[in-house]
Amino acid sequence: MTAAAIAGVSVSRDAFLGGAVHALQPARGHHRAGMEAALIAAAVPRDFCGVLVDLGAGAGVAGFCAAAVRPACSVVLVERDPELAACARAALHLRENAAFARRVRVAETDIASPEPVLAAAGMPVRAADAVVMNPPFYDRAAVTAPRGDARAAAHILSGEGLDLWFRAAALCLKPGGLLIGIGRQADRAAILAAAAARSFGNVALLPVVPRAEGHAHRVLYRARSGTHGETRLLPPLVVHAERGNAFRPEVERMLRFGESLSAIHPDWSAAEAGDVAR
Repeated sequence: MTAAAIAGVSVSRDAFLGGAVHALQPARGHHRAGMEAALIAAAVPRDFCGVLVDLGAGAGVAGFCAAAVRPACSVVLVERDPELAACARAALHLRENAAFARRVRVAETDIASPEPVLAAAGMPVRAADAVVMNPPFYDRAAVTAPRGDARAAAHILSGEGLDLWFRAAALCLKPGGLLIGIGRQADRAAILAAAAARSFGNVALLPVVPRAEGHAHRVLYRARSGTHGETRLLPPLVVHAERGNAFRPEVERMLRFGESLSAIHPDWSAAEAGDVAR
């Protein structure tokens, strides 16, 4: 990790996927991407080809990771914060990202904007094959906002809540397009599933559990636009070994070397096959 500055903002350079991706992130005052971004990228099918939109992309980590290991994938990073968008653009000029940089572009816009504004900013409208997203986790009435507007925006939902995000994802996607996202712990899974089902079908929920006997702290989900299949709850993904903080070997391969989630979790692979079959 090295420090630098972009547009007067102090940033750090952070490596992901064992150095295959280098991101520039504000050193303070913003949400900083970590394991969640890598999980979302790993959840995209390894043979994916086409246009992928990263909604609320931040500094671009999830989109970069998806592009780095999928050579037929082009990525649009949709981000409203000008500092984060500048970080993403600058990172595309780094030598370490040269293998995928030409397949990634930034659309600086707010997903709450009217459709013509979104399209003019470069967000695909009914043209993307997949969307990934990591919406804010918390309702405004339920938590104390973090210091700084940027961190609050990353963690706390606006008035329309998750529906705004799912509508934006549906607007991006072609019929049958794939949505992949991550949400808060399992106590919110029913709320998340209901929001997804209002715009999508074939919803699959995958709890992410720190250890085998613990409770889920995150939920990965996938869904298809323009479909009406049932909602399924999959067996959990266990992240850590029974003792210590080391990742399980298969999770290590996914987070550090770009192995796909479907390769290490048979039920996620089965969900992919079920989506296509429907």
